[in-house]
Amino acid sequence: MKIKLMQSMAAIAITGAAASTSAQASTVLYDQDFESPTGFVNDGGDINIFNPVNDLYGGQPAGFSFAQAFTVETLLLTGDQAFGTGYSDPTGTGGNYAIGMLSDRQNDLLGLSFNVGSFDFLNLRADISSIDLDRFGGPFIPAGGLAPVFRFSLYDNPTGAVGLGTGPVLDMFDVTGTTSARDTFDWTEALGGLDATGSTNGEVILRIDLLSGQYAAFDNLRIVASNTPGDVGGVPEPTTWAMMIFGFGLIGNAMRRRKTKIRFSFA
Repeated sequence: MKIKLMQSMAAIAITGAAASTSAQASTVLYDQDFESPTGFVNDGGDINIFNPVNDLYGGQPAGFSFAQAFTVETLLLTGDQAFGTGYSDPTGTGGNYAIGMLSDRQNDLLGLSFNVGSFDFLNLRADISSIDLDRFGGPFIPAGGLAPVFRFSLYDNPTGAVGLGTGPVLDMFDVTGTTSARDTFDWTEALGGLDATGSTNGEVILRIDLLSGQYAAFDNLRIVASNTPGDVGGVPEPTTWAMMIFGFGLIGNAMRRRKTKIRFSFA
């Protein structure tokens, strides 16, 4: 009975592994909450303006690099200098750090290079919010507030080079946030799928651009290659199923050894 049970469990695991492999339709390419900048320096006003984003977050993970145009700042959400008291993040969504961008006086841009492989879509999830600076040229946002509009664009990048995107635009989508006080974050979820089927060899560039809103921030960026638009989840890795099968094998061996010992004790 126990042997049949173990065989059934192993069969289920093998079937699950096969189903996982055949149905696997997403791979997480990048997951960044920006909570671990390397060498953050508060240049005043709870902002690191003089260090490029790549100085703080390049190599997370190893080999990963950002391209940027103009400054693109890293904001300290839990400081006490911005606007004299520090920023306010009522929901705590932003944690300690977020990335700030200017839309008008300079067109700040960020570029991230990925290989989507044979997947059809590069899916993105992020949080966006209006926010302002009280120095370095700010405030930028009028007292009544402005709703930020972010554009996420996907470019063909057959060379695989790090950049902001100069090849054909494969797809794009815009996300509009809410108005808020200059010193207060009010987060809106950005979620969408970018069609990568027109890429030359799977190599693409994601460009992040604040189209309007004067100044705004984004955080909690998750990038997933998928065959389903908007899917930012994941599936068990094949190694997970292999470990389960291996575990079942160990249990089966242990049961067989126990049966052998019992048999010997009654011999």
